[in-house]
Amino acid sequence: MAPLKEITTLDEWHNHVGSLPSATLLIVFFHAPWASPCAQMRTVLEALQDDYSKEDASATSWVAINAEELSDVSEIYDVVAVPYIVLQRNDKVLESISGSNAAYVRAAIEKHCPKPAAAPAATTNGETVPATTTKEPSPDPEEELNNRLKGLVTAAPVMLFMKGTPSAPQCGFSRQMVNILRERSVKYGFFNILADDDVRQGLKKFAEWPTYPQLWVAGELVGGLDIVKEELANDPDFLKKYSVPS
Repeated sequence: MAPLKEITTLDEWHNHVGSLPSATLLIVFFHAPWASPCAQMRTVLEALQDDYSKEDASATSWVAINAEELSDVSEIYDVVAVPYIVLQRNDKVLESISGSNAAYVRAAIEKHCPKPAAAPAATTNGETVPATTTKEPSPDPEEELNNRLKGLVTAAPVMLFMKGTPSAPQCGFSRQMVNILRERSVKYGFFNILADDDVRQGLKKFAEWPTYPQLWVAGELVGGLDIVKEELANDPDFLKKYSVPS
């Protein structure tokens, strides 16, 4: 499979977008090296890229962006977690997808750029018989959300679900949690729950924890600010294995 085109500078981004025909669907894949689901999603996108290039290479354009290193572009699209995929045509965002649900991503891309029908009509005794297709049942919304949440809570070894971002917390509790992690040089991923109400409401039920911020470690809920403080009071090295040596 051909790799996705990696965009590394703002100038490169503007040049690429400016060179696209107005009818081309641009698929932008925001990723981060610490998020293991990104590697899986990259493989999915590269396979889809190969499929589309066989039909009409000009119909789609596929690029990858490190969300942390090229934050100027990430901020344009309000990227709050990775993997994050933006579908855009003629400078207009058609859809944004957060999470690692491959089936959802494929369906979104095919919705905005349908592929030609693969099955030709059959011929029987000189008469054309229309090809039939089997429509897959629609996924259950709650199951789909739970699958997305499972991907988010394991997106990094330490995941913080907070109000706002680490650079601009939107509540005092979230600010204190960020300070705790920074003081201990903990490497962590984050998700701004204010930017996605489905995640904000769904994670409360999924985690059986009604408030934010929430800290998850190795895919398991630790709890909110008070619980994290208690854990650190009982064991000062509670987060040490996730710290980056200074």
